[in-house]
Amino acid sequence: MRALLGFLADRRMWRRRGAPRAAARAIGGCGVIGLLLARNRQLRRQLRELRGTVEDLADRNWELKEAQERWRSLLETQGDLILRRDGESRITYVNATFCALSGRRHADLLGTDFTLPVLEQGETSLLADGTRVHDQLIATAQGARWIAWREGMVRSGALAQVQSVGRDVTDRVEGKRALALARDQAEAANRAKSRFLAMISHEIRTPLNGILGMADLLLDTALTPEQTTYAGAVRNSGNILLCLIDEILDFSKIEAGRLDLLPQEFDLPALVEQTVELIAPRAQAKSLEIASYVDEGLPRRLLGDMPRLRQVLLNLIGNAVKFTERGAVAVIAEAGAAPQEVRFVVRDTGIGIGPDQQDRIFLEFEQGDSGAGRRFGGTGLGLAISKRIIERMGGKLEVDSRPGEGSSFQFAVTLPAAKANGKIAARPALEGSHVLIVAPTAAAASLVARRLMCWGAATRLVAGVEAAAAALGERPWKAIILDHALGTAACQRLALASSAIERRIVMITPADRHALPTLRAAGCTGYLVKPVRAASLAVRMTAELGLFEHRSDEPGASRSIDIGAAGETLAVLVAEDNEINALLMRFLLERLGHQPTMVTTGDAVVEIWQTAHALERPFDLVLMDVHMPSSDGIAATRRIRSIEAERGWRRTPIVALTADALPEGRELCLAAGMDGFVSKPLDPGQLATTLAILRKQTLAA
Repeated sequence: MRALLGFLADRRMWRRRGAPRAAARAIGGCGVIGLLLARNRQLRRQLRELRGTVEDLADRNWELKEAQERWRSLLETQGDLILRRDGESRITYVNATFCALSGRRHADLLGTDFTLPVLEQGETSLLADGTRVHDQLIATAQGARWIAWREGMVRSGALAQVQSVGRDVTDRVEGKRALALARDQAEAANRAKSRFLAMISHEIRTPLNGILGMADLLLDTALTPEQTTYAGAVRNSGNILLCLIDEILDFSKIEAGRLDLLPQEFDLPALVEQTVELIAPRAQAKSLEIASYVDEGLPRRLLGDMPRLRQVLLNLIGNAVKFTERGAVAVIAEAGAAPQEVRFVVRDTGIGIGPDQQDRIFLEFEQGDSGAGRRFGGTGLGLAISKRIIERMGGKLEVDSRPGEGSSFQFAVTLPAAKANGKIAARPALEGSHVLIVAPTAAAASLVARRLMCWGAATRLVAGVEAAAAALGERPWKAIILDHALGTAACQRLALASSAIERRIVMITPADRHALPTLRAAGCTGYLVKPVRAASLAVRMTAELGLFEHRSDEPGASRSIDIGAAGETLAVLVAEDNEINALLMRFLLERLGHQPTMVTTGDAVVEIWQTAHALERPFDLVLMDVHMPSSDGIAATRRIRSIEAERGWRRTPIVALTADALPEGRELCLAAGMDGFVSKPLDPGQLATTLAILRKQTLAA
């Protein structure tokens, strides 16, 4: 290029050659030069672009190699098994984990149809995206292993392949199997425990039936006061033992998750008042006041599991009496915060419970006074069972207590009103009436005053004789209510001093009935037995005067068996192999006015029952002991039902006599063809009611 430029600049050449020719050549050379220069610049630009492209491709190639290496490293180091197969099931890829588990090299597996031996195949499921999921127990170089597989289709270029990813879940599967085995063993142990409890319950209840039954019969005979005390102690000890057995059985059912609730219609005031009356003798024996109050705004009849509610109330009231040395126990039922909710409260003035003990007392086998020197007996199950029952009903059992200041246990549960309903009681018309209540303590008397105020009366509560005497002239009183806890002499004095008052009523305990003639002579017009029932209070405040006669509806009325309770005389076939229980059953049936025939085996039951039919003098009822030698009550009942069906005989009511408190035993009795059951220890009242109901059903049929 430089030579060319030098040539063009040489003047001598221009002079030597002709100017025109030279000019033309110069112009042509310049054009060529321009073209060459432009081409040169273009080539340089393209070269730079190519160099950039090459560098980009090199970078991308490096990135791809790095990504491929990472991917390969990831697959190779995975704990999961990964392999791919083509359409002919030949392996196209396998990772190091699979190689290690199979005990083969990578090169030996590619292109083969190798599979690990399957020892056990689990269930297979197909997911929504087409993935196949299943478990296999396979034989490997490391022993038998459980592998959870996920298999699906993947694309590799134009070809479709099956990719399998397997995870070793041996520990999980073996853990689940060990857990299932442990669960089965626990369930078997629980079933064994239930069988043991059923057996031991029966074995204990059978002699206990004789103890309690004979004690009841003995108490209904002419005894000296000393003998009455001893027989009563036997009966009370037997009842305590029966409660302990029931608590253990209840706890066993709760542990097994088989605490079933059976809603039924029940009378709320009857539940509360009768439960308090059951505990009242224990409270009155300790000189404790005990009373109940049911809010009149509540429906009278409710739907709920009444036996379980009574069980909870018995536990709470019983504890209140046990842990109270002086003062009172009050039981209140009132409307809760939520609709259809009833709140129950049991208050006492006992020893109280410290904050550190309030959670522990609801635990199983725990008591507030634990240790070798504890003062109070019991299993420590009552509150634990009560807590579980209330929680099962959707409520919560709570305690509010301080040491030395008493305790208050409360719970609220939903109890819908029954269809056929009414208010708690007919409201006496006491508006404008004034009632003076005289009692040394306000615990029970305050609840009586609260009831009277609900009925419209204006009440005044005074504690002593002098205060009462001063209050007599303050206003015209409609009634004066005297608590016999003041003493017989004090009640006589106040009764005489209040002769101008229309109604002069004394509240007494059943043990104080001997004082009634003296109080009547002093001018009392009526009496109320503590704990006071709302219905009795209403009668005393509104009925005609002259109500000083004994009332059978009052607590503490005679426990004697009503001989006519079961209706007409029944011919009863009794199967009972225990000599004492058979003697007890004979006495009870005879006192109810029936004619018992006693046998000791199931075979004898069937034989005598058939003979009676053949002589056209069939039995009206069979009382069948469940556990008997040779042929038990279940087998005997099945034979009787089979014979009735074959010969077209009238169905004979059969009632089980069972000490088995578990539901399974009772269900077995009903399944065998029995019509009901009477639990041991026998309750004479329950026996009489059962006989009457079955007789009525038989006559109706």
